[in-house]
Amino acid sequence: MRARTAPGLVAVILSLALLAGCTVPRPPGESPLRYRDQVFTDYEVTRDLQYGSAPDQETGSPVALRLDVYRPRGDTEKKRPALIWVHGGGYSAGDKASGVATDIGPTFAKLGYVVASINYRLISSGCGGSNIRPECAIAAFNAQHDAQAAVRWLRANAARYRIDPARIAMGGESAGAITATLAGLRPDDPGDSGNPGFPSNIGAFVSISGGFPSGAFASAGDAPGLLFHGTADGIVPSQWSVDTAVALLNAGVPAFLQLQEGAGHVPYVQFRDLFVEQTDYFLYAFLDLAHAHGQPIGAARAFDRRLPRLREKYPHYEKPLSRLKKSYPQYTP
Repeated sequence: MRARTAPGLVAVILSLALLAGCTVPRPPGESPLRYRDQVFTDYEVTRDLQYGSAPDQETGSPVALRLDVYRPRGDTEKKRPALIWVHGGGYSAGDKASGVATDIGPTFAKLGYVVASINYRLISSGCGGSNIRPECAIAAFNAQHDAQAAVRWLRANAARYRIDPARIAMGGESAGAITATLAGLRPDDPGDSGNPGFPSNIGAFVSISGGFPSGAFASAGDAPGLLFHGTADGIVPSQWSVDTAVALLNAGVPAFLQLQEGAGHVPYVQFRDLFVEQTDYFLYAFLDLAHAHGQPIGAARAFDRRLPRLREKYPHYEKPLSRLKKSYPQYTP
């Protein structure tokens, strides 16, 4: 008698098959193409803007939440996509003005983005590896709420910083990657770290050495995700990214998993070019930047020719503006 395979296992096997060789293709369009190619040679930074406030997890004292804004120097475009970057550090260390953010900010500003590198509430003892304590879970959800307050701050200040409020993404490394994942999967839990009255949804998320265990919280309405992870990561298990990508795909949400064989935790220096290129292509596709304000008509037409295949592969694929209006019909970007 032949053994039967459980339906859930079949779904996992099929999802993993879809993930194999999961590379985001280069968006079509003539060069130079804004948001895909570097179109600016310089950028400017505005530092230490307060975007919210929330109680410290350990003392209850108010914590001022601050961010740095990177913008392309000399840009005249009035509605630009935004990328929020969240630093790592085990929820106890790290800063918005150090590490991966100091490369992502200038790089994506030169593509034409507005990039916000944020700080968030930290705790005194780090989380990672076997050091998983209840306060670490609380810290992760607090960071999620702080990051969502930054999303709302960008929407509240969209005119001032010339941001397209329908095209906001989030990314991060390590603890910041877990935070970005949670923001992509839990828009219905916005927290109260500041800027009420604006949606907390993001259009896409990027995770370097993050994800979330067991694919928890993934559902059909979530943001598409791009997840990178070293298979020899001893701080955050690579299985977290696998679980998250599989759960998103099973929900019909676009997800791309790229495993770096033998790499450890946040191998950004080693794989920097891959991470930047794939993030560039992923955000262009899933923030629908071919149709962004100011783009040439040829770029939109080229992207539209790929839409039928995209919708066939991902049944719940929606452009970010459509998904935003569905969640917040009263909101007008």
